[in-house]
This record gives sequence, C-alpha cells and structure tokens, in this order.
Amino acid sequence: MRKIIFDTDIGVDDAFALAYAAQTQHILGITTVFGNVPVSQAVKNAKVFSREIALNAPIFRGCSRPLALPALVNSTTVHGRDGLGDALENPYDDKADNAISFIIDTVKAQPGEVTLVAIGPLTNIACAINQAPEIIPLVKDVVIMGGAFGTRGHAGNVSPHSEFNIWKDPHAADQVLSSALPVVMLPLDVTHEVLISGDEIRYLNFPVLTQISSGYLQYSLTHERFEGMALHDSLTISWLTHPEYFTTVKSPIRVVTDGITRGQTLRQLTQLASRFNPFEHCSKQTLCLDVNASKVKAAFFHSLQK
Repeated sequence: MRKIIFDTDIGVDDAFALAYAAQTQHILGITTVFGNVPVSQAVKNAKVFSREIALNAPIFRGCSRPLALPALVNSTTVHGRDGLGDALENPYDDKADNAISFIIDTVKAQPGEVTLVAIGPLTNIACAINQAPEIIPLVKDVVIMGGAFGTRGHAGNVSPHSEFNIWKDPHAADQVLSSALPVVMLPLDVTHEVLISGDEIRYLNFPVLTQISSGYLQYSLTHERFEGMALHDSLTISWLTHPEYFTTVKSPIRVVTDGITRGQTLRQLTQLASRFNPFEHCSKQTLCLDVNASKVKAAFFHSLQK
C-alpha cells in the first residue's frame, strides 16, 4: 500500500480510479485541477464521490487554467455537464485549501514516501516543482495517465497526435516529464488495451459506478459501437498494485507545446548524434507500452468486489 496524493480533474473514469485507489492505497489527500470540468466543479465532484464511496481524505483546490495557454472551454459531451454523468445530487460547495501548498508540505514532511498519482492535466505538479524545486528529489515517484506514442495504432484522442490530459496543458506536461522527477507514464498505448463493458460494470455491483457511467456508455455505443469504456485512469493504480503486468521502456520524454501537433508526446528513439537534441539533459522516465489486459482487469474486479 502506497502513500499517495491523488491529483484529478475528476470525471467518470477518474472516479473509477479513485474507487480503486480507495481500496488499495493510503490516500493522503485529493488535489483537484481543471480538465474534464472546471476546478470548482472538480472540488465538488471529489467531495460528493468521496461521500459515495465512504472515503475520508482531505480535498484541495488546484489550478484553474493552463500555465501558458488561454483557458479552454470544457467539453461535457462524454462525462456529462457535471463530469460525473449528471447522476448524483451534489449539495457541496467548491471551497477547499490550496492544492499546491498541500503537495509541497506533504512531500517535505514525508521525504521519499509520497507518490503523486496524476490523472488530469499536470498543472498542479508543474506549479509545485516551480514553487519548490527542492521537493523534486523528495518525491517517491509520479505516476501519470497521459500521452500517446502510437504503439499498435494508439495515437491521440483529442487530435491525431495528442491525448487529452497532455493537450490541456502541454507546457506543464513538458516541464514535469523533462524534470528530474521519477515518472511512470501510462499512455493511451496501454489504456486503450484495457476495455470494460457495460455488463462488466453492472456485474461489479458497485452502484455509484453504474450510475455515473450510464451516459458515458451511451456515448461510446453511439460513437464507437461498443457499450463500454477504457479503464484509462485506473491503470495508474494498476501500476501501483501490479507493475509486473506492464512492459516498459526507459526514455527521455518531451511534449510539443505549439503548432498542429500541440500536446504530442515524444520519446527518444535513437542515440545517433544530431545537431540539436531536445532530449539532452532530460531524465529517463519509465514508459509503459504494453500490458497484460486480462490480468489488469482481473485485479481491478477483485479489488472492487471486496
């Protein structure tokens, strides 16, 4: 069981990951960020979903916009207007203490013990290391759902090249990934390999997950002809519980921050000398490029059926 800070723009698949983490990890706190929904809604969602799963963890309010880009309009097509499928009555307000301060203070208080699980844009993490770079060697690791590298055709889900979390704040992602933080990255290359059907969700007998995923499943059925969803964000928790189910490579990773490939994640593919090396001085990160999907699903079901 890891000590984790759970950083999220909480939408439907984020909620699945939070439910999984609540069963398997020691959650020190939930830090919210813009992304699937505005950060104010993310705070409210974290509060109401924590209530639904009887999770007692403090909730913090993080960044409301990207580091350098204009604030973008949030899409409610997949996750519903409120990010949780418009399925829950939510009586909560959006008041919460500062997420960046919480990350910095917690890491300093428990050096080498805290894992940052980041399943939204990486703005909070970037702000924390910008404000307090001294925490970089104190973080145990950063486990990220994000990116797409084209393995088996798994490219972007926002543009042909870019995955949503990275695309939302590419500058923050490039800062985090090129820093000395020890990063594990779970991109679409593996998350799109682990699919769960509507029948499997209902079989879980976890009523709140069935409630919030109804609209998501209908969208998937209409647009992808599959009543189901990828377990995207939950794979960060799968990595923490069963890293042996993943095949990884070690490589520096950078992010394109502008132009038609904005948000594209790139890894170094050759050691051949070149006049300009954008990976120079970047740390090698752990990148997951293959997964034993059946074992990941079995562990997920086992944890949530307890």
